[in-house]
Amino acid sequence: MLHKVMEVTEEQRRQVEEQVETLLSGQGSEVTGCDVGLEQSKPATLRKNVTYIVCAVIFNDKEEVLMVQEAKPDCYKQWYLPAGRVEVGESLEEALKREVKEEAGFECESITLLLIQEQGPQWIRFIFLARITGGSIKTLSAADQESLQASWWDRQSVLPLRGRDILRLIDCGLKYRQDPWHPVTLPVDLSCRHVLQRLVLVFTNTEDQIWILLIKAPVLHLPTAAAVKTHAVTWAANMVVQEAMPSAYYDHDVNTLGVFSLQHNGRQHGKTDGVCFNTLVALVPDHVQRNEDGEKVEWTPTRQPPPVENPRYVWVEVQKRTLREQLLEKTKNTSILPLHSLY
Repeated sequence: MLHKVMEVTEEQRRQVEEQVETLLSGQGSEVTGCDVGLEQSKPATLRKNVTYIVCAVIFNDKEEVLMVQEAKPDCYKQWYLPAGRVEVGESLEEALKREVKEEAGFECESITLLLIQEQGPQWIRFIFLARITGGSIKTLSAADQESLQASWWDRQSVLPLRGRDILRLIDCGLKYRQDPWHPVTLPVDLSCRHVLQRLVLVFTNTEDQIWILLIKAPVLHLPTAAAVKTHAVTWAANMVVQEAMPSAYYDHDVNTLGVFSLQHNGRQHGKTDGVCFNTLVALVPDHVQRNEDGEKVEWTPTRQPPPVENPRYVWVEVQKRTLREQLLEKTKNTSILPLHSLY
């Protein structure tokens, strides 16, 4: 396997390390193609095969959270965070501002994404921590089909909630305010046709050496895989590992640890409705190994990543010290925007 690593020139390695550093800093990188799963994926089209929800977590100085009272018949008079569907032609942040204005009466701006939740490419919810920048709270006299009214909730008094799922989101926002545990992450305005996962897929050994899996052609690059409708978005990483090293797949866990940055444009309906998640993925040996008879055998750590069996792929060891330290820190502490599958 070592000779495959040696094929990479220092110039190629440097270019890849620079791209990874760009993603680590919360920026994006143009999507020029999709390496895996494209034949199982259709272009993302809002209202047809994808739904994006935006949700706002907003606090006042007393750490009360902004809530809205629902007007919809199926949850009439119940309370929820300001939230709603992204409309055709909107960016995620434009949708957030519109929903908060319509449902709560306030102008706002986003501070960071707190969490992304998904049920496959067809339903993705983007939860933002945001702040008020103007407007006034919506009262019952302004009730309409968007909401009845808005209110600040102290999180102690009894409030009939539309769903308890938001309690975790509120907690997440409070924790981030007190101790930001991942860098500020906001959508990057770069277009994408499909729902994709771009992988910084790493293997780390016990000596803290770290390798990244790359595709060789047309130039050395990070693998990009399409999300398929029947699985979680993060299944894309499993497809890449299955293609690159099928023999090692069942002896390793493929862990998507979180998102460095995400790319979305949304201005051309059906052409730029996609999202690219730039993710950190760890390939971790399963410590419970079994032999051919299904009996447990002692696991012995390896110094090298599992051999690549597909000639399209190659492992490249990270040489740049600062990048290696950053990747190790994020791999060990998961100090990165979470992407949770609700499957």
